[in-house]
Amino acid sequence: MPTVFRTSLAQATTRHLPAWAGKLTPHVLRHFCASQLYLTGMDLVAVQKLLGHSWIATTMRYIHVHHTHIEDAWTAAHQRAEDRWKGLTR
Repeated sequence: MPTVFRTSLAQATTRHLPAWAGKLTPHVLRHFCASQLYLTGMDLVAVQKLLGHSWIATTMRYIHVHHTHIEDAWTAAHQRAEDRWKGLTR
């Protein structure tokens, strides 16, 4: 069965994403899906459980985020704190 999936993925990639031909594998899809789930708000531990990893460090290596992700999270956290203070001072 895995061979059928790999073959079908390779054919679909060649047809629809020619720039990815020979590069898009089930493993690459696994990394992409884990990264997208995390970026859209899924908890890191939930991603870990979904992937079946024993160690959170393995999941952390699996997830690839944009280089501004940490800065964006920092800014959002400070904005939430500022909004809470506004509610307390009115």
